[in-house]
Amino acid sequence: MIKKPDKTGAVLVVGSGIAGIQASLDLAESGYYVYLVEREPAIGGTMPMLDKTFPTNDCSMCILSPKLVDCGRHLNVKTMTNSVISKVEGEPGNFKVTVTTKARYIDVNKCTGCGSCAEACPVKVDDAFNQGLSKRKAIYKLYAQAYPNAYAIDSSKCLKFKNLNNDKLCGKCIKACQAGAINHHMQDEETQLEVGSILLVPGFAAFDPSQLKLYKYGELKNVVTSLEFERILSASGPFGGHLVRPSDHKEPAKIAWIQCVGSRNCRINHGYCSSVCCMYAIKQSVIAKEHADYDLQTGIFYMDMRTYGKEFEKYYERSKKQYGVNFIRSRVYGLDPGDNDNVKIRYALEDGTVISEEYDMVVLSVGLEPNPTAVELAKQLGVELNQYNFAAVPALTGVATNRPGIYVAGAFSGPRDIPETVMQASAAAGEIQKLLAEAKGSLTKVKEYPPEKDVAGEIVRTGVFVCHCGINIGSVVDVPAVAEYAKTLPGVVYATDKLYACSQDASAQIKEAIEQYGLNRIVVASCSPRTHEPMFQETLKEAGLNPHLFEMANIRDHCSWVHQNEPAQATEKAKDLVKMAVKKAALLEPVQAISLPMNHDALVIGGGVAGMTAALNLADQGYRVYLTEKSEELGGIAKRIRYGMNGEECRPT
Repeated sequence: MIKKPDKTGAVLVVGSGIAGIQASLDLAESGYYVYLVEREPAIGGTMPMLDKTFPTNDCSMCILSPKLVDCGRHLNVKTMTNSVISKVEGEPGNFKVTVTTKARYIDVNKCTGCGSCAEACPVKVDDAFNQGLSKRKAIYKLYAQAYPNAYAIDSSKCLKFKNLNNDKLCGKCIKACQAGAINHHMQDEETQLEVGSILLVPGFAAFDPSQLKLYKYGELKNVVTSLEFERILSASGPFGGHLVRPSDHKEPAKIAWIQCVGSRNCRINHGYCSSVCCMYAIKQSVIAKEHADYDLQTGIFYMDMRTYGKEFEKYYERSKKQYGVNFIRSRVYGLDPGDNDNVKIRYALEDGTVISEEYDMVVLSVGLEPNPTAVELAKQLGVELNQYNFAAVPALTGVATNRPGIYVAGAFSGPRDIPETVMQASAAAGEIQKLLAEAKGSLTKVKEYPPEKDVAGEIVRTGVFVCHCGINIGSVVDVPAVAEYAKTLPGVVYATDKLYACSQDASAQIKEAIEQYGLNRIVVASCSPRTHEPMFQETLKEAGLNPHLFEMANIRDHCSWVHQNEPAQATEKAKDLVKMAVKKAALLEPVQAISLPMNHDALVIGGGVAGMTAALNLADQGYRVYLTEKSEELGGIAKRIRYGMNGEECRPT
């Protein structure tokens, strides 16, 4: 009898957008070692470019930053940026992968992310992260909260690469870098990995509207794409979150959104709905109105409004009734130049009436299409694609591919929004755990913390960190004033403000402050403890403090969001919230965690498709499962369905 080869308890995740990050954390927390491979200099994908997310209007980075930090410090996630897959061999459970890491010419272990090199660099180029709306240097960090918190050099733009042997040629960044992290002679490196499974989450590309001449994108200065508009709205964007037109930096009085640009268009082989455009256009129109302190007029030109997700229809109705967003069901014929760089839209209504209307600014709601590099990767690995070059997946699983052991998730298998992408990433992680159940825990490491400081009997020394949260808080609350006020409170020995308190560099600065000032209580005034408290508590543990010596003041949900039209009163309330948190922190005592034995059996309530799928997945991972159903047989509503979306037989034969 041939012995089955042992499986490897490691997973390769290709792509580090929200799908790759979510799957990596799920797998790492479940007992598998993860190699997270990303071709860009930092992880995060498209999500860091977004200002807000629908339908909650949460700050995009507020959601993503804690996950970036978790990925960065997780012992069982190895992040490989500037890297691509060169070769894959083997079989499910035992793949051998060659990863090529392109030289970034910066030693990430030495780089402190201070930015002195970028200040000294004389070369300016279009900033791709800001969609070309601003400039960056040839040595750059992808975005403010990026992980790794290190710079990279664009060798195609750097003057030094014209002649590396000429010591007199530029080199200003080398002189500016006190850490000695810059090395223009770095070479590409190849790494051999052994993994049990591969998850492909390389994301998507935004459709280039210059392919469609009727929109005159690139000709009319105030016609922008939806991603460009996201960067205009973002606090970390080229205009600091101030709503202005690209042409003259004036505030627009009237903005239009044109839907289905690059979607539902069979002439360009994009005969699919991109799923996200309706909702992000509504979101952008709502956020634009919130940014404007004047009566901004917004109009959305659409064929069909597809608000199909949870709370999406309510969001759509609220945009009309509460915010006054105008929805025009129409067919756009073309765009023409108007007066003062305005844009004229020619369109036909449902009854055939043709109208020409002038707007200060037009946003093209571009669709999602496969990333060309992802298509090449799929062909390299033998993964089948559909007619639109998205990964072809079985309709009833959604994450498997034709090649066993290789899975996909996120927009690589078709356009989808962030919530669905996160769910699918976790589903893919679950399928991988089934495959590698026997190798669980075989390669993982256990994190060790420094000895916990005994603060019993010590005088209370509190550190206060007040977050701008981009403009979520900073546009309403006078954050520096709150930080200055915190310094006057009893027991506070250190207080400061941060653009994003949840970023990797802010986490490092909190640990440094604990050591430098002997802090034994920490207060962070930022957004919600529901999402961020565990991350900050982990920072305390890494600094040798008991994690329960931490208190949060929610000056976003409880202050800036509910008093956005009353900045002076909001600032005073923020001071009161910080004062309360400081008082409470002074009374905190260390709490010691205890370990208790767990019952690993699972109870699944409901025997429909979701319940049966969850039960089978858990059982395949080695857990005992109790599946309960109130009716006489399993199947739920699915029993009524005869055929799937692609005509496949759904009923048991």
